[in-house]
Amino acid sequence: MTGAPRVRHARPADLSRIAELVAEHASYEKAAPPVPDLAERLAVLLFGTPIPRLRCLVAELPDGEVVGYATCAPELSTWEGREYLHMDCLFLRTGNRGLGLGAALMDAVMAEARGLGLTEVQWQTPAWNEGAARFYERLGARAKEKLRYSLPVQS
Repeated sequence: MTGAPRVRHARPADLSRIAELVAEHASYEKAAPPVPDLAERLAVLLFGTPIPRLRCLVAELPDGEVVGYATCAPELSTWEGREYLHMDCLFLRTGNRGLGLGAALMDAVMAEARGLGLTEVQWQTPAWNEGAARFYERLGARAKEKLRYSLPVQS
């Protein structure tokens, strides 16, 4: 391999690989697997409109293998009356952590926020994921204690 790993914006050709990584991420977090048509759903969110609803950055090794991703989207804070960038996911495959790719993904997410004129990035991670918490705290992030709820909408 020549060159260095890099972070770049996802392309349509990356969708199946991103869906695989999302499945690994869900398994890592002991969550339900993603929907079978995830790649198609992500295509609409990432590439299906003039202004994408979702942004995705991928971590790529010098040989072209995509080994991680981060997704983010602008959201609103009612209390502050402003938008912020919500990072929904950041994941690197086992064996690719500790190489600087996580920091590179975070830098790219911060650049997305700056490019949108936003002054803050928010995210969450499972309380049991001590490695992620240490990583985020090394970057200067501080945790806020909250519970996250989910309620299916009945049709």
